[in-house]
Amino acid sequence: MIESPLLPELKGYIGGDWTGADGGDTLAVHNPANGELLAEVASMGRAETDRAVAAAQAALNEPASLDTRRQWLRDIVQALQDNREELGRILTLEHGKPWKEAQGEVDYAAGFFRYCAEHVDELKPRVLEERPKDCTWTVHFRPAGVAALLTPWNFPIGMIAKKLSAALAADTPSVIKPSSKTPLTMIALFTLLEREVKLPRGKTNLVIGPAGTIGDALCEDPRVTVMSFTGSTGVGKDLIRKTADQVKRLTLELGGNAPFLVFEDADLDAAADNLMANKFRGGGQTCVCSNRILAHRSVSQAFADKVAERANRLKVGDGLEPDTDIGPLIDRNGYQKVRRHVRDAMDKGAERVTGQDPGELENDWGGYHPPTVLRGVTGEMLCAREETFGPLVPIMEFDSEEEAVTMANDTEFGLAAYLFTGSDEVAGRVIPRLHFGHVGHNTGTGPTPEAPFGGMLESGYGREGGLEGLFDFVEVQTVPRGA
Repeated sequence: MIESPLLPELKGYIGGDWTGADGGDTLAVHNPANGELLAEVASMGRAETDRAVAAAQAALNEPASLDTRRQWLRDIVQALQDNREELGRILTLEHGKPWKEAQGEVDYAAGFFRYCAEHVDELKPRVLEERPKDCTWTVHFRPAGVAALLTPWNFPIGMIAKKLSAALAADTPSVIKPSSKTPLTMIALFTLLEREVKLPRGKTNLVIGPAGTIGDALCEDPRVTVMSFTGSTGVGKDLIRKTADQVKRLTLELGGNAPFLVFEDADLDAAADNLMANKFRGGGQTCVCSNRILAHRSVSQAFADKVAERANRLKVGDGLEPDTDIGPLIDRNGYQKVRRHVRDAMDKGAERVTGQDPGELENDWGGYHPPTVLRGVTGEMLCAREETFGPLVPIMEFDSEEEAVTMANDTEFGLAAYLFTGSDEVAGRVIPRLHFGHVGHNTGTGPTPEAPFGGMLESGYGREGGLEGLFDFVEVQTVPRGA
């Protein structure tokens, strides 16, 4: 069982109090590296969710000044920095990613709170320079109501930071639902919020439990006016349907199928280095990591060899070991999906460049899948059509710029894409034609707190990060005043 000074309670948090499940139900949290039981956490339901929404609704009656909100955000930054090692350790134990990478995620999370603290004055009332209809016009940014923040397991603290930072900047109270696979990092964050930040009662609330029960309660509650969800496209579509009658505002960051284009004039070493950092972060379990590698036919073999050489140097193992580069996949289903994609591709003619078949998983927890590079991948293979979410590099070939664009856009998803070329002219032609919200040009970097991030098509809508994300949890109220 896990022991941590940041986990004195294994409960939810409602209206300023640690709260267990009404019926005493719990859910088990396991270490995907070895199946060890880490904790039994309160498993809450509709009644507890209703009370959390009520607490958030009551918090709307206690507005906070911009200076107060700025201080909250700064205090959170300091708390994250002071506890990055322990937060990272908790995150590694329940997720599996390497400890050094988990601490980097804590730094990433702190960046969102820091950015919002530095730019919260953008939410000041704005007086128009013009005087239409002989009135003075003031634009106010009001809290949007109660916000439901629904986060996935793959970035247990990074994803909530994107949402909670903007909600606090907007003075919008929230009800937070983390993944049942990784609730411990969120509980640790709430411990810090209680100890170090002293938010008003009800400003932030935590409910842990079945996604269906809690999600339905949040969708059906008219007091919840805003929902921010990161997860699968299927669940996102379900949220759209369930909230349509109430016209709730939704911000949805959904699935991805990111292409990584390597043109014939690209710096192959730079492209390979960037692909390694992009693809294998979190063991490939990120929605912005490259899922389809599209290389010009003239350089595909050389590029595959460079990637394979680098992949062979990666150490797969327990994330708490200091030299581990890739930890376990989150669970048995994740492991089997990667293996199924590899076998499907090879059955249909793909060539394995590196990465041995690890065999059937003998346990019920996560599994260690070696970094695998395939060549000769084609569009009908599963790894080209579905998001693998694992350490698989499937390399496809193209012969022309036009073909590269067509192949890249051959997906219903539009979250992230990357291209490498030595020609600014090629990039200038290709990037505007890629239907992805984030396009890395000679870089594999993903989102940053300072810039807006979000998807197109079935990857969702709305933006997190940057000034655009700062306005996600406010309602605009326009007030004309006569002489």
